[in-house]
Amino acid sequence: MADDKLRIRLHVYNTELTVNVPREDEEYYRSAAKLITDTINTYSTLFKGKKEDKDIIYMAMLDIALRYKKEGVRNDTAPFNDILGKLTSEIEDALKK
Repeated sequence: MADDKLRIRLHVYNTELTVNVPREDEEYYRSAAKLITDTINTYSTLFKGKKEDKDIIYMAMLDIALRYKKEGVRNDTAPFNDILGKLTSEIEDALKK
């Protein structure tokens, strides 16, 4: 099942999109569309009449991208892997003695 794609329609803010997605990722796509819509709606409520729609959309994109980047840093396990590697080496050395 290399081509197990599903054709779905997503409501993203004020636009309907038809996309082909891997079947196992459908929920993620729907959740992402909802996140975009909710974020734009929040900014729209705050800045409608003060900012252009395009600016509101860019603000929402920046908000979502910032959350994504912060989450990526928070989930960076490389420092832990380094420490665990060093501890493992020290434990193995101690056990050899």
